[in-house]
Amino acid sequence: MIFLRRFGELIDRQLDLFSEEHSDLIAECDDALRRYDAADRDEAGERYERFGDLQEEVNEALEDLRDGYAATLDEQLAKRYVAEFDRTTARRFRGIWLADT
Repeated sequence: MIFLRRFGELIDRQLDLFSEEHSDLIAECDDALRRYDAADRDEAGERYERFGDLQEEVNEALEDLRDGYAATLDEQLAKRYVAEFDRTTARRFRGIWLADT
């Protein structure tokens, strides 16, 4: 069975726009993750905390985007959209996105 992305084009556009509008935040988050990965034992905790704060900020903004659109759909479509959004976002923002569903 082939998985069809009913909302694929919409989600891709939403994430493209999100990436443009939040490029500085995403870059900061990526940099914080790299710094954590490269940190020695003494600095790791502090660097992970910084990454976690930025990760939370990115996730909240993505959830607002996702949930705002999902609220315009009926319940069944909203569930499909959220699941597809989460899968697509997990691939696109690997290491940053933590789906809450």
